[in-house]
Amino acid sequence: MAAQRKSEPQSQLLLEVCVESFKDAEIATNAGAGRIEYCSALALGGLTPSPGSMERIGDIAAPCMVMIRPRPGNFCYQPDELLIMKREIACARDHGAAGVVFGACDGAGGLDVDALQSLLVVCSGLQTTLHRAFDQVTDQAKALRQAIDLGFDRILTSGGASDAQSGRNQLGRLMSLAQGRIGILPGAGIDAANAQDILCATGGHELHASCKITNGNSPEDEGRMRVDPDRVRALCAAMIG
Repeated sequence: MAAQRKSEPQSQLLLEVCVESFKDAEIATNAGAGRIEYCSALALGGLTPSPGSMERIGDIAAPCMVMIRPRPGNFCYQPDELLIMKREIACARDHGAAGVVFGACDGAGGLDVDALQSLLVVCSGLQTTLHRAFDQVTDQAKALRQAIDLGFDRILTSGGASDAQSGRNQLGRLMSLAQGRIGILPGAGIDAANAQDILCATGGHELHASCKITNGNSPEDEGRMRVDPDRVRALCAAMIG
């Protein structure tokens, strides 16, 4: 049975920006981001933000999707790790998240449907995004059907390619197969130069990007990626065309 979930209107262009700090969330929303993916450790692909970071969700001026990933590495989770993820989902809800982002694989080229179902059971009232664990499966059409049956709101994907521009044709096929039953959110390597190509290829209205600069000019930026507001603004403008 699909989990009850809270959805957004699907009628306008929207840029989701992934961030690893509250400061970056403020920068991204002030520059035009319509939704935030809230993480830690983006250099590791994104992990669950700390409890202290989650306490600031209510101060972010855009809907906030919280990454639920308790460790780096693969997406094959043991029962004790799934329990941690459920507690992280509860923490995200308690602090006002619009939704959560997670994924799980079975180690044999497919989604771990049982693990995903067990997590979705505790997501009532939250939006849910299946993250790029989807890009590790061998049969994306099958995984798409499974994600629909499970009740996910959207799938974050590059179409199985190294970046969304390279995977744009597959993204278009996934959008056609979805038939509006689930959102397809293109992500990976998206910027102002390729945004229109990807939107046209998919027929979609949402994009996911990091808009990052590594090693900024201030001491607190050393050794980490930070959001560049100019890149956010440029990407928003490019989406409008």
